[in-house]
Amino acid sequence: MASGSAPPRRILYLHQHFSTPAGATATRSHALAGALAARGHAVTLACGQYAGAHTGLQGGFQAGRREGRVGSFRVVEFAIPCGNAQALRARTGAFLRYASRATALALAEPWDLVIASSTPLTVALPALAARRLRGTPFLFEIRDPWPELPRAMGQGNPALWWGMDRLANAACRRAAGVVALSEGMAGTALAHGAAAARLSVVPNGCDLHLFGPHIAPWRPAEAASWEILATYAGAHGPANGLHQLLDTAAWLQARGHTGIRLLLVGQGAEKAGLQARATAQGLTNVTFLDPLSKTRLAGLLAGSQVALHCLAPHPAFAEYTAPNKLMDALAAGLPVVTNVPGHAARVVAEGPSGLAVPPADPAAMAQALLHLAEASGQRLAMGRAARQQAVRRWDRRLLAQRFCAAAEQAAHRP
Repeated sequence: MASGSAPPRRILYLHQHFSTPAGATATRSHALAGALAARGHAVTLACGQYAGAHTGLQGGFQAGRREGRVGSFRVVEFAIPCGNAQALRARTGAFLRYASRATALALAEPWDLVIASSTPLTVALPALAARRLRGTPFLFEIRDPWPELPRAMGQGNPALWWGMDRLANAACRRAAGVVALSEGMAGTALAHGAAAARLSVVPNGCDLHLFGPHIAPWRPAEAASWEILATYAGAHGPANGLHQLLDTAAWLQARGHTGIRLLLVGQGAEKAGLQARATAQGLTNVTFLDPLSKTRLAGLLAGSQVALHCLAPHPAFAEYTAPNKLMDALAAGLPVVTNVPGHAARVVAEGPSGLAVPPADPAAMAQALLHLAEASGQRLAMGRAARQQAVRRWDRRLLAQRFCAAAEQAAHRP
């Protein structure tokens, strides 16, 4: 075993939204499963079919399931489609079907540890079942705090939030270890009863190999060579608040600023409405692209001048989120304009690797973009600081070792 610090374990890693870098969604679980395997553990990652994800498996499904090796670990993929564009009822059904199939897998083989990675929160159900029926310890990873975020956004209803509160309490109290992606999420874990001694913070990290100045750049055909390309790449859902970016584009266009193009890459429930609004308002400085694989996105960021980080103006987002898009931008060496206070604002101030503007203030975002467009020296200096910050503090390989240590400690606990 590479580390020599713990005996090999049979680990079941449950993440419904798993993807390799060939997909268009987050790759944290891909990196962490690989890091665990590199330390000698036998890792099986069980997932569903998340919109935009690419699991690396080929061939048909048998009885709603297929499996195979993806790099150094085994992947079990259930034929359960899920995505942000689905209605709430459809997504809830997908969550519950995955939890049922994952529970059967968790009880079918002799695991030494189960890792349950939310969202969705229902991923805790198979972990709790394995603990109760087989005595298998589990590590609970909080990637998004539920029900805190749905409650803050008014999504769902009090009965649903009550049920999620009870499930989060059970997961945090009974887990042999809890990993949170931010200090704010760690606070929610403590509020749900997690023991401080079993709680670790392992934030999202930067893939310094996939993103960076060494990647060949490209730009969409709509982007003129003289335009500053400000790119947002991520979900187009209610939580992302992308109408604020269209407000920014409208502000710039109304004042005759033609040198900045906003590029929105991704998919989600609000994309069609955003496109319709851009067309109706005649916003010629906005371009939409379909989701891109992480490898293709790396080239697009290399061809951009600014990265955009945008969320809906909910106070809970200040400390409860740890977005991958921010880490991707830092790794790519791009200055970031963010409208999210709290954690994200502190990250860009630290570089300084970008500018933080108030939420729901399109004029402030537009003026930040104009400043970076005109002050090319500062823009380039912030981009260099972003890459240096990524290397110094957010290298995913170093953060993965912290996650592996937390998993190994959880496997040892009764």
